[in-house]
Amino acid sequence: MSAPTRHDDPGLARLADAILIPPFGGQAAPGWVLAALRDGLGGVTVFGPNIAGPAQLADLTARLRSAAAEPLIAIDEEGGDVTRIGHLVGSRYPGNAALGAVDDVALTRAVYRALGADLAALGINVDLAPSVDVNTAADNPVIGTRSFGADTDLVARHAAAAVTGLQAAGVAACAKHFPGHGSTRIDTHDTIATVDVSPQVLARRDLPPFTAAIAAGVRAVMPGHLRVPQLTGDLPASLSPAAQTGLLRGGLGFTGVIVSDALEMRAVSGPFGIAEAAVLAVAAGTDLLCFGRDQDRDTYLAVRDALAAAAASGRIPPRRLEDAAARVADLRAWTAAAAPDGRRSAARQPADGADVGLAAARRAVRVSGRLPRPIGRPVLVEVVPPANIAVGTVPWGLEPWVPAGSIIRIGVTAAAGDHVGDANRALAAAAGRTLVVVVRDAHRYPAARDVVTRLLTARPDAVVVEMGLPVWRPPGGAYVATYGAAGASGQAAAEALGLTAS
Repeated sequence: MSAPTRHDDPGLARLADAILIPPFGGQAAPGWVLAALRDGLGGVTVFGPNIAGPAQLADLTARLRSAAAEPLIAIDEEGGDVTRIGHLVGSRYPGNAALGAVDDVALTRAVYRALGADLAALGINVDLAPSVDVNTAADNPVIGTRSFGADTDLVARHAAAAVTGLQAAGVAACAKHFPGHGSTRIDTHDTIATVDVSPQVLARRDLPPFTAAIAAGVRAVMPGHLRVPQLTGDLPASLSPAAQTGLLRGGLGFTGVIVSDALEMRAVSGPFGIAEAAVLAVAAGTDLLCFGRDQDRDTYLAVRDALAAAAASGRIPPRRLEDAAARVADLRAWTAAAAPDGRRSAARQPADGADVGLAAARRAVRVSGRLPRPIGRPVLVEVVPPANIAVGTVPWGLEPWVPAGSIIRIGVTAAAGDHVGDANRALAAAAGRTLVVVVRDAHRYPAARDVVTRLLTARPDAVVVEMGLPVWRPPGGAYVATYGAAGASGQAAAEALGLTAS
């Protein structure tokens, strides 16, 4: 009998397994995931559809940990608009834009520590956060409120505070999206983005938050699917040796785990396919590979086999897989040492988390103009923008604080449209009542601005509540900005309007 070919080498397959954290469907651990964890899979990534509530999630993560010694259980939990543990009701914590608006690093540290304590209590040990992008493009379709702001120094100091807070709670932080996604006007879920600036601009504008995160001891960094021609050539940073091995490791001195962004994002899966993108990422310096929530066991197996085959053929030196697996093992050891006592039996969230989150959201609210008092029984018109892939479907707005039947929703697209009929119906419903218009990133949607302008022309006494970035403001009238649409931010806005007792 002939010897097995190198691509059948179980050692290579095990090395490939060690650097993967695939998703899975359902709210219970599938048999294939448990078997893979027993055989050396690095861990898993948990998404909103895996979560029904705190007790269920704690049971799920305990079951996953029962299959292996401290597997990585990662989640994309930024707080604010991007929440998985709060996907059914909205996050208890305001997002980065709100924290940047307050600009109190002690508060940012406290919020992220409380968020980390929630995650640790639920059995999560890696948070694919914070976003430390400097949001210099106001119409950025994918970062926006996920950023602390447009000022580099502000973002850098809050990046360090966020990392410190999360990791003080025993949860590994991951700074993203290296070398900086904030100046892009393209969503890399759809296509590759380009940051066409000189190395000097990149170093001055985009890199300092990553330097600050590294100085704060961040355990992981995530490159973005974005091209920087003078650094990465035609490749995105996520597949670029120059960005990862050269700049991140060599230039900035990062020694932790480099984590891929979701490999099925069309910026990389479009030109290369998921499996080939995985091979290119690892060859470039990536240590840990993750996929989005809709990928399945077949994708995981295809990636594992592609990595093993690439190592067998010499496309990836086996030593590169060994180095990546060693870094992942070090991260697993750190999470085991940092895990809070009693985590394995914890199934509830810390009681003080909601308090610090709501306190932060209240401090972020900005009110200008004169609010009506009393507000009475208002009619709320919620101007709903298209869904954002990074955010997903998460409840937002002020519905919990108004009587049933008080909400009118008008869906808009990125293009300007004729919403005269929608506006007229809303005005008729609001006759004799206070009108509150709730928007989200109105600056990005001409149709949203058109609706708001029509409503205010007829009702200059209306209140506008902006739950995205307050870049565009209609002239005159009362205006409330929350810097995000978290559940806590909605409550803070409702309190400011007098809809609920503070």
